[in-house]
Parts: sequence; C-alpha cells; structure tokens
Amino acid sequence: EKPFNEDSPYNPRSPYSASKASSDHLVRAWHYTYSLPTLITNCSNNYGPFQFPEKFIPLLINNIIQLNSLPIYGDGFQIRDWLYVGDHCSAIRKVLSDGVVGETYNIGGNNEIKNIEIVNTICDLMEELRPIKRNSNLKSYRDLIKNIKDRPGHDRKYLINAQKIEKDLNWRPSENFDSGIRKTVQWYLKNTEWLKIIQNGDYLQWIKRQY
Repeated sequence: EKPFNEDSPYNPRSPYSASKASSDHLVRAWHYTYSLPTLITNCSNNYGPFQFPEKFIPLLINNIIQLNSLPIYGDGFQIRDWLYVGDHCSAIRKVLSDGVVGETYNIGGNNEIKNIEIVNTICDLMEELRPIKRNSNLKSYRDLIKNIKDRPGHDRKYLINAQKIEKDLNWRPSENFDSGIRKTVQWYLKNTEWLKIIQNGDYLQWIKRQY
C-alpha cells in the first residue's frame, strides 16, 4: 500500500486507532460548522528523550540495561516510519506559525524501518556504549530477543507521506534514524535514575522538583 497523505480515508482497525481518528473528525467538524480556527497534524512514531519506558524503543533500552528479554511481536517485520521527538516539536512550531487554518499536515521522519532492525540497531549501539561484562552468560545483547504472539489488530505496515509540509511550509526533519537513535540511547544511559523513578511511580514528585 502507498503511504497515506492528508486526503487518505481513515481506516482504523483497533479501538485505539479509532479513538484517534474520532478526535480528528471532531476537530474538523468544529472548524467547518463553527469556524473554530484549527490545525491538525498527524505524525510518525516518535522516539527520543523522556519517553515512558512502556513504549517500544525506551522499553528495549531499559530491558537491555536490566538484562531482561526483548519482546518482539510476531516476526518483527512490521514496518513503521520513525520521527525524532525534537523534529516533531520543530514541525509543530512551524505549523503553528505558518500553517493555514483548517488544514491538516502530516509530519514524517523519512525513516521506514522494520521493528526487528530497530531492535538489532539498539542492541549493537548498547554493546558499543555499554559493553557486556566478560563474566556474563550473554555473547551479545541480541541473545535477549524473544518473539512473542502478535497483538490483535496489529497493522503490518503504515507509512506517511509528508510532502505537503515539506513543500508548503519548507519543513524537513534534521535527524536521520542513525543520529536520532544514538542520541536517544546515550540519553537513557545517562538518565538511569530517571528510568527508576518512572518505574517505581515517583516521577510526579520528580516533576514537581524540576518545575
């Protein structure tokens, strides 16, 4: 299937994706019915610093730190486009400043990658940045990979066409996946204490201390 663009029909296949589709429908309806000044953006899968460890990439990093298994749905050949969070933020600022009211803009990272390739990349990066101890039973972090039953309604592939924001607003991502994932892995390795307070539920107190 071709990557979806701003005019592609919505076709949710799970309650989760249906809830996201309904929010776009409501915003668009308020714009056309009541002239509410709205802008809609749809983005690729995000990754980067401060992402909760329940999400795919930080979960992998944290599990490697803990030497826990790396669960992969099915064969791991699901394809997604990945967008570094800093690029997503810059795109949102661009849409807010230069976007046309009532329009929708797709935000893509131009990084279409299989899940299993992401796992292998992170394993290799972790071996470079935090080598396995000599007395470990592991020869490679890839030994932690474990294929599990695929989740219901899990799309095999979805890709995004971001040509509109590139052409109309002159925006493009500054990070490719290699540079973005290295920054991400390095951040989590430097912030293991943050990971701990997220996992034990103390993160709300941590946020209060920061702000």
